[in-house]
Amino acid sequence: MSEFDRQRGEGSPTGGPVVAIVGATGAVGTTMIDIIDSRGSVPWSDIRLVASPRSAGRVLPVRGKDVTVQALAPEVFDGVDIALFDVPDEVSAQWAPIAASRGAVVVDNSGAFRMDSDVPLVVPEVNAEKVTERPKGIIANPNCTTLSMMAAMGALHREFELEAIVVASYQAASGAGQAGIDRLYAELSAVSGHEVGMRGGDVAEALADAGLDATASPFPAPLALNVVPWAGSLKDDGWSSEELKVRNEARKILGIPGLKVSATCVRVPVVTTHSLAVHATFAREVSVDGARKVLSEQPTIVLRDDPASGEWPTPVDAVGGDPTWVGRIRQALDFPNTLELFVCGDNLRKGAALNTYEIAETVAARL
Repeated sequence: MSEFDRQRGEGSPTGGPVVAIVGATGAVGTTMIDIIDSRGSVPWSDIRLVASPRSAGRVLPVRGKDVTVQALAPEVFDGVDIALFDVPDEVSAQWAPIAASRGAVVVDNSGAFRMDSDVPLVVPEVNAEKVTERPKGIIANPNCTTLSMMAAMGALHREFELEAIVVASYQAASGAGQAGIDRLYAELSAVSGHEVGMRGGDVAEALADAGLDATASPFPAPLALNVVPWAGSLKDDGWSSEELKVRNEARKILGIPGLKVSATCVRVPVVTTHSLAVHATFAREVSVDGARKVLSEQPTIVLRDDPASGEWPTPVDAVGGDPTWVGRIRQALDFPNTLELFVCGDNLRKGAALNTYEIAETVAARL
């Protein structure tokens, strides 16, 4: 038992654990409340909603009861067993250690701790055992892009030993938060009724006519009727932060430090659900039928793979649901032991809120 676990004691004296949702009024926080309402796996004795001072005092229904949102402060974590954080990196960096010091196991959805060697990066379908390895009292939730493919990659890795992945992502506007959703809707409204196939200047003019300032957009180019081959911030040698997250986080989650990874992250005009085209190479011989068998046996994966009947995953299939959808499984023509597949996952649910909550369920079972 770690020093942290000795300090936190035996948990809630009322029998059920106490959970706090930090960032409860945001897009992911509200999705997490929906998940709590729909899943009865943990008999929480108390559910606390926490947000910034401007959201304090709001009343939200949770499991049939009205709960008042509290302002973020050290004392809100007193008696809390598990604290679920969905706030900006800088807020998590400041407040997650405070929550842990008050006895809570923190499950953090930000990027503040993902690559910290003392903080496990967990996807329960892949590495649930890591939740007990938390010397800082903090567990990190992966980036939503990485997470969208982890259930599938973890299952295939266990069977065929993954060596390399090349990924192209098709990321929804909601990956940029509520501002991304609002911007896409505003742009779609601005260009509706215009000629399909508008040139870039025409799109920009339509957005300007609608009063949409390009400098106020969370995207570096118009997203309506367009795709933008960029997500994140600029890093060395032209890579984006989002692309490096896919590489570094996949290595850590799968426990393969030398995994070869290359990613190109693209923003598309979809509100919710990230999709990925994955080129995966394995150390052992792999077949399409063998991969289908492995994936069909996973309880959190929906296999939709019958191109002859026009069946494959699309973002609209995954929206609002918990599973990862997988299809378009093909043997690579020019690469041995390599599969091509297409993966879709709701980035607000499995990509953020659901995996965070599933980590909490895993922790709660071990309290």
